[in-house]
Amino acid sequence: MAGHSKWANIQHRKGRQDAKRGKIFTRLIKEITVAARMGGGDPNFNPRLRLAVDKAKGENMPAENIDRAIKRGTGELEGVNYEEARYEGYGIGGAAVMVDCLTDNKTRTVADVRHAFSKYGGNMGTDGCVAFQFRHCGQLLFAPGTNEDALMEAALEAGAEDVVANDDGSLEVITAPYEFGAVKDALAAAGFKPEFGEVTMKPLNETELDGDEALRMQKLIDALESLDDVQEVYTSAVFED
Repeated sequence: MAGHSKWANIQHRKGRQDAKRGKIFTRLIKEITVAARMGGGDPNFNPRLRLAVDKAKGENMPAENIDRAIKRGTGELEGVNYEEARYEGYGIGGAAVMVDCLTDNKTRTVADVRHAFSKYGGNMGTDGCVAFQFRHCGQLLFAPGTNEDALMEAALEAGAEDVVANDDGSLEVITAPYEFGAVKDALAAAGFKPEFGEVTMKPLNETELDGDEALRMQKLIDALESLDDVQEVYTSAVFED
């Protein structure tokens, strides 16, 4: 991790996400609807829906909005039928990029994603070309200065898979995707509050970019994230300090 700070990179990404909060409700409603359609409307028996509802509550989405989205998913209310689609490719410097979408028109979506890759210096690839470079997991980030031994003990007791100490002093707790909420709650009860947490596709290896390459990569990420059908953009790119 010599060239960049994990802490700075994740804080940078969180700040950019916060700046785009206008789209967060729309994306969460789509996710809740699809999760309910695929696994039923009871969060207690549908881990994907539970994650989506917890995230919506974390963003202060009104309960009635959540309830309507669930009912659209289960068919109690009429709504758009969204399909999942994942597109993969390469960004600046060969950085791996995965784009998760929920769409009612895959033809439109794939054209929009391909155009964004092409316009901003990336290349859209074939299915599976970069997916193997990512791990589906929960990630909780704790600030430099957090007691590593105490956090590790609490995290492993809570069922976490791993605790990673970064060179910048920050600590990451890694969980199975659908154990994320339980581990986060257990750590909070033990007095550990993460600065950032999400279920994500975590790159197994990172591509460090700086200067002009970093700026160009950020433009590609922004272009992809601005598309209406895009839910999440994952990349192996990290930006040097």
